[in-house]
Amino acid sequence: MDSLQFLSARRVVSHHKSLWNSLPSLPSHFFPILFQAAFQDGRALILRDLVASWPFPTLKFPKMGMAKKEGIFRDQEGKICIQAVILEVVEQIRKDLEEPGRNSRCQLHLLDLTDLQDSSSSSFSCQIPNGISLWSSTVSIAKASLEISKHFQEFQSQFQPHSNPWESPKGIQILTDLSVNSTSYGIVRDALRIGNSGIFRIQCREFRAEELSLLGILTLLDFLDPSGLKRVDLRFNNLGISGLAKVLPKLSRFSELTSLRIPYSNVDVKKIKEGEEFGIRRIGKSLGMLRKLKEINLGSSRLSGKLPEILGYLQNPLESLELAFCSLLPSDLSFLSQTFHCHSLKKLDLSGHRFSQEFFQTFQQLLEKSSSSLIHLELLECHLDDSHLDSLLPLFQTCSRLRFLGLTGNFFSFGALQNFLWKTLDLPELSLVVYPEPLECCEEIGMDREVVSKELSERLQNLGRTNVVWTSRLYGNGVRECFGL
Repeated sequence: MDSLQFLSARRVVSHHKSLWNSLPSLPSHFFPILFQAAFQDGRALILRDLVASWPFPTLKFPKMGMAKKEGIFRDQEGKICIQAVILEVVEQIRKDLEEPGRNSRCQLHLLDLTDLQDSSSSSFSCQIPNGISLWSSTVSIAKASLEISKHFQEFQSQFQPHSNPWESPKGIQILTDLSVNSTSYGIVRDALRIGNSGIFRIQCREFRAEELSLLGILTLLDFLDPSGLKRVDLRFNNLGISGLAKVLPKLSRFSELTSLRIPYSNVDVKKIKEGEEFGIRRIGKSLGMLRKLKEINLGSSRLSGKLPEILGYLQNPLESLELAFCSLLPSDLSFLSQTFHCHSLKKLDLSGHRFSQEFFQTFQQLLEKSSSSLIHLELLECHLDDSHLDSLLPLFQTCSRLRFLGLTGNFFSFGALQNFLWKTLDLPELSLVVYPEPLECCEEIGMDREVVSKELSERLQNLGRTNVVWTSRLYGNGVRECFGL
């Protein structure tokens, strides 16, 4: 429920096209809540007035990129609002260039655009989004950087070498996440190459690149400010073993890097080409140079038997390890269960592996050792059946911190699911279970999936566990990252 203060702020911004004349007399502590109300209601002009008079050194966007209004997602309005703020920042820097030493109302030094809800993040599609997205905000920031660079060069050229020294304006730092694909590559490359002059400095926290060439990725990594980068997400880039072996050494200059995601990189150890024999070992050694790494996603890379070479050089324990559809062998899981990682893992994804008897046994060893730390576990499409579920129950019951369990794509009966529900009720933090449709629903004349959902929900309600959600929907159920930046 909105506070009375916020409701009042929404009323103010809805009854005024501009607040410029009244802002000088407004107490500074009203600015953040007016900004939040104007952003939620899509008041772009008022946002520009607020930025032009912003009384604080920092402005951080509220987390409401997907705010609803009359039941409709307003992504397009949010995009316009973000662009309006960036345009006003450009305007303020332009005025500072034209009028050095001017008495400006704007005291802004840092614009924080991180943590905006991304309307395209769930699919990370290479399509150009129309609403709020990292892609659109990245393009807006790049355009702003190029425009400011143009203004800077124009006004700097007005001062001859023997004239009075010209005082550079204070400038503004942009803290943001960047998302680049083949469409936006050119403008982002140019902005990073000529930017970071101090007047408009782009500091990237999370860098995403999709469907870029090897040269394009290497170029952008060279231009990024090495300070503050915490996550690199490279997917659908068709890098292969040789490409990754060239990209990963570049990451050692980012001393704060904690998260690396490189799924769908076309890595297949069974198809090593001539000259790639040492590529896997180079990848492992490069990962070992990332001293603060806590999260790795290697999804859809065929790594059969090579996990020791890839993870064996890491010097600190991982908190999140995603190895979905990686064609792992029992020896890979055996290696993992003997490392220091298993005692610190909060998130583990082993989806897409067929659990043979030997693979299942080594997984049990790994689960036993990681049970005290595990928060998020995904075992999608692993060909698990009722006997597997019964064997895993005692281990699941020891996972006292478990919050999310993904089991869809497996083969369980309704009775096995009911028994599992009953015996995991004592897990204090378990809040979401994504289960597969029972075998009975797949029979020619069987149970209705809605009946299954209703019965499981009613059982949870009768047992007083309304805080636990059981659903067969894998997506759109509010799954949150357990590993944050």
